[in-house]
Amino acid sequence: MTDTLDTTLAFRATMGRLATGVSVITTRTGSTPIGMTASAVSALSLDPLQLLVCVGNHLFTRTAIAEHGRFAVNVLGEEGEHLARSFAAPVPDRFAGVDIDEDHGVPVLRDAIATVVCDVSEALPGGDHTIFVGDARHFTHKTAGRPLVYFAGGFGCMR
Repeated sequence: MTDTLDTTLAFRATMGRLATGVSVITTRTGSTPIGMTASAVSALSLDPLQLLVCVGNHLFTRTAIAEHGRFAVNVLGEEGEHLARSFAAPVPDRFAGVDIDEDHGVPVLRDAIATVVCDVSEALPGGDHTIFVGDARHFTHKTAGRPLVYFAGGFGCMR
């Protein structure tokens, strides 16, 4: 058992050296907005326009995305660390005090530096995660601002 735990921790530490952008994935269940912080997000295809997000199978967000069939990727800027921490914390209302737009069927964070709203086209197994492939339906970005990054267990900025 210890070898497996040691191997898992070593792999996590190794992959922590891969700097990633920080996003908040949002969806809804009924009238309730749902969201989580994520770093496993990637552009997938230009034809068709697709991206992918990886969501832990144990998370309620995974169930909500599967049931609603639509999600948004909200890319955080360097001033968005408070949003990253809030959407990663087990708090009752992650959306309290957050400025959102609901024009596309899911909550979109107005403070994001880029947003892509997607319809789920596939949900694939990926170990202890589900890989959601999304067809991009709406996307926008701000011309100013730098991304918030995650590296070695902490948040930072690109300089």
